[in-house]
Amino acid sequence: MALETVSEKGLVLLGCGKMGSAMLQGWLADGLNTNSVYVLDPFPSKWLLGLAEKGLNLNKALPQEPAVCIIAVKPQMMGEALPSLKVIAKTNTIFLSIAAGTSIESFQSILGSKCKIVRAMPNTPAAIGQGISALIGNNNTSNEDVELCEILLKAVGDTVILDTEAQMDAVTAVSGSGPAYVFHLIETLALAGEAQGLSADLAMTLAKKTVAGAGALAFQSEESPEQLRINVTSPGGTTQAALKVLMDSETGFPKVLSEGVSAAANRSKELGKT
Repeated sequence: MALETVSEKGLVLLGCGKMGSAMLQGWLADGLNTNSVYVLDPFPSKWLLGLAEKGLNLNKALPQEPAVCIIAVKPQMMGEALPSLKVIAKTNTIFLSIAAGTSIESFQSILGSKCKIVRAMPNTPAAIGQGISALIGNNNTSNEDVELCEILLKAVGDTVILDTEAQMDAVTAVSGSGPAYVFHLIETLALAGEAQGLSADLAMTLAKKTVAGAGALAFQSEESPEQLRINVTSPGGTTQAALKVLMDSETGFPKVLSEGVSAAANRSKELGKT
């Protein structure tokens, strides 16, 4: 029903980079009518140009009152891009932002205090439908408005609703930036394997599959990650020897990762003030 409403009234997508493209691909796969989509992007991809030939409205005049307008441009481009949306800012349109570090107040200062604004933070696994998006609406949004945005975001993964916007900095640091931490873990695990005599290709294959498999097991298992760790750690064995180093309170994961997440959260707060 939600996509039927969006198809009827129209959906505007401001910016169609990797995240915007992943979301659009998910919506179209779920049945959203191509003719109902309006994309504003100064540098459209070949894929987007191909969709335009099939009815997608690319860089054309916007509908009078679209159901939803997704803001998917980078924060540094926001000042230049947002004014193009003022033509629909006084309507009943829901503005859904997936831009990191841009507060609801920032949008209201440009689009107006009466606008319906939902702020969300997805992450890059959305590109394969495995993302996680956290979202929260401003005081002008109803539960139905937030639910509609949640349905749209579920096209690329799971969703969670936040209690306050203040939580968004922590979300950005954990799940928004988190994939980069995992990618770096894969890099360093592969390099460690090379240092122990494995070929680069073999070490990388083992590292990728190990991280992917462990993540899937942690998500699907009824046991906690802590218990799963204990299950694979034999007393006096190889895993325990490694964990003695990795779990060191001064030099291991607990301290380093906590400091990294804190740095990301602080940077998110700084971006929100600019």
